[in-house]
Amino acid sequence: MRECGVLLPVASLPSKYGIGGFSREAYRFVDDLKAAGQKYWQILPMGPTGYGDSPYQSFSAFAGNPYFIDLEALAKEKLLTAQECAAADCTGEGRYVDYEAIYRTRFTALRLAYGRWKKQIVAKGESPRQQISQLSAETREYCFYAAVKRHFGEKSWEYWDDDIRLRRPEAVERYRQLLADEIGFYEFQQVMFAQQWKELKEYAHKQGIRVIGDIPIYVAYDSADSWSHPELFQFNADGRPSAVAGVPPDAFSADGQLWGNPLYRWDYHQKTGFSWWLKRMDYCFSLYDVVRVDHFRGFDEYYAVPAGEKTARLGRWEKGPGFALFEKMKERFGKLPIIAEDLGYLTPSVLELVKKTGFPGMKVLEFAFNANERSSYLPCFYEHNCVVYTGTHDNDTAHGWFASLSENDRHFAAAYMGKDAKGVLSEENAAWELIRLALASVADLAVIPLQDYLNLDSTARINIPSTLGGNWSWRMKEGEFTPELIRRCRELCEVYGR
Repeated sequence: MRECGVLLPVASLPSKYGIGGFSREAYRFVDDLKAAGQKYWQILPMGPTGYGDSPYQSFSAFAGNPYFIDLEALAKEKLLTAQECAAADCTGEGRYVDYEAIYRTRFTALRLAYGRWKKQIVAKGESPRQQISQLSAETREYCFYAAVKRHFGEKSWEYWDDDIRLRRPEAVERYRQLLADEIGFYEFQQVMFAQQWKELKEYAHKQGIRVIGDIPIYVAYDSADSWSHPELFQFNADGRPSAVAGVPPDAFSADGQLWGNPLYRWDYHQKTGFSWWLKRMDYCFSLYDVVRVDHFRGFDEYYAVPAGEKTARLGRWEKGPGFALFEKMKERFGKLPIIAEDLGYLTPSVLELVKKTGFPGMKVLEFAFNANERSSYLPCFYEHNCVVYTGTHDNDTAHGWFASLSENDRHFAAAYMGKDAKGVLSEENAAWELIRLALASVADLAVIPLQDYLNLDSTARINIPSTLGGNWSWRMKEGEFTPELIRRCRELCEVYGR
């Protein structure tokens, strides 16, 4: 079945509270997607973010971002006043997220709501523990971690006192008692996140919209996952990494990319029947209808860099779990609604793994137009079982991409699209021509970043890989997805049978 969707991170939705969330604007966006003939809304990982604000460096693989909690919904439940909501207003007319301003104001409001929430529950003759019992053990472990992290001034767990850093039983029990109310505050956030997201997702389903989520292959070093389960990772006896993740040097980076994420101890995972991964995917499937698995190559082979290296030059490739992991997932979940992020240089063994799983891979049109070679990203080489994008969250906007093309590549793109590079194909219309090419392709699913429908330049891109600061902050303005634009989207869906 030919279908299409739109890529827009939750954080990029409009809101007067400085960052997108599960507010009325999200419900309105779902309505707009339906009116535009779309069937999917693709988002980025929704975990709580830290330094750098990247959703791919979350404090937990089993928790939600408290910034997405709708304060006005809390006000309707009499957990906040209108004045308290107003105090958390972070200039909603701004184009970019101001994470520092949100950090300063959001938790103040949530703490007020938490205090009233506890009183409401006690007044009903109940206990907050009854509400919190719906959270998984992994989510509750994140709440414990977050409370201890705040106790140590938000330092990474690497710098906590040794007794709790190494999770000695007596220290764990002592901190659980000492920080009981603070732990409860983070548990409250997760209850509200889960409740509000469930309601929004159910509304999307009623409108015929399914959600594509995203799972990073790795977890952050400073995370509840690596602190609470060191046995899952390549850590030494002192609880520190012996090797970390990255990618080797290439034509774009002489030193490679040193990501720094802890690497999995895959032999241990296999011995335990991949139980942690099954829990992780179960959590993802509870959040999303379809899961995009990031850096799929890493399940075939992963690049390991010795801890302490300043660059990724001295790493080496190691074998990943391969098909055994996905075989276990199929035993547990049956049919797996997964998209494999199989971009970049792919070895024959990676291609074989993707083929064996049956997962659709990704095609990115911005990678297709190199006048010096014939790329597999050109639509003439597609099979039905794939997902085509004009670009992803890591790419420039289509407008910005075309502006940066060499003259030869512009001519090649124009020739491929049956256009004239000197006039018919230009920075003004290249985004729409790329969209048209994606929708017309044989790919079963086409997903277009909203910025491309808006024909925005490079200032609207979500992320520039390997850079820190200024990323993950672009936001759509209220009313920018106009009725005229929605109508044009729907017309293209109908023309190309999506």
